[in-house]
Amino acid sequence: MTPVLEVTQLRVVRGKTEILRNVQWRVAPGEHWAILGANGSGKTSLLKALTGFLAPTEGEFSVLGQRYGASDWRDLRLQIGVVTSAFAASIPLSETALDTVVSGKFAQLDLWHRVTAGQRVEAMKLLRSVGLAALAQREWAYLSQGERQRVLIARALMARPRLLILDEPCAGLDPVAREHFLQFVNRLASRRSRTAPTPALVLVTHHVDELMPAFTHALLLRRGRVVAAGPRAQVLTSANLSAIFGAPLRLRKAGTRYRLELVPR
Repeated sequence: MTPVLEVTQLRVVRGKTEILRNVQWRVAPGEHWAILGANGSGKTSLLKALTGFLAPTEGEFSVLGQRYGASDWRDLRLQIGVVTSAFAASIPLSETALDTVVSGKFAQLDLWHRVTAGQRVEAMKLLRSVGLAALAQREWAYLSQGERQRVLIARALMARPRLLILDEPCAGLDPVAREHFLQFVNRLASRRSRTAPTPALVLVTHHVDELMPAFTHALLLRRGRVVAAGPRAQVLTSANLSAIFGAPLRLRKAGTRYRLELVPR
C-alpha cells in the first residue's frame, strides 16, 4: 500500500547549524504516531519541513506517493491537516466556531471565501462529531482552550486530509480539560467510517502520558536525529527515553497509559 507519508534521508541545515540529520520515517495507512523529544530535538523543524515552510537541504519526502518538489505543494498541503495553538492568534475574536471550521476548506485563517450552504452543513457535521454542535455560533473569544482545540481539529478535517498533525495540543489545558481532550483524540483515532475515513494521526508531545491506546507507533528525536522509530511497544523503553531527554528515566505502564519517573542518581 502507498504510505501516507515517507521521509527519506531528510537533512536540514541553516547557516552552520544542522537542524535535522538523515531522518528516515514511514507512516503506513492505519498507523497513528507520536513524536517525542525534548526542546530543541527537531520536532518543530520536522513539522515545518513536512508542511512546506522549511525547505530541506538534502533528502526528500512524499505524501500519498507525491514527492515534495515534483508536485504542486499548494494542493499537496491540503492533504496534511495541522492543529497548533499558533493558529489561535490569527483567528478573529468575533469569528464563530462554525466559520472557523469552514475556513479549513480553503486553508484560510480569518474566513473571507464565499461559503455555500452545503459547506456549512458539512462544517456543522464536523462540529457535531467533536461534540460542539451547540457552540456553532459562539465567537472565538468565548471558547475555552479545550473547545478551541476541538474546533481546530474540526477545521483541519474540513479539507478531508489523509494526515492530521496535532502539535502539542494539550498545552495550556488544565488537568481535567486535558484528560477530556485526550479521550476525544483516542476516540477520533479509533473511529471507523467508510464515508469519512480517519486520517493518520501524528501527535507531537513531550509527555508519554499523553499517548492514548490508539497510538500505534512512536518516533523519538534527539538533537535532530532519530533515536528510534517503530511500533510503540518496541520503541518506548526506559533506555530510549533516557537517551532523548538526557536524564536517567524509568518508564512505567499503568493499564493502557504510561508515565515517566526520574531515577535518583
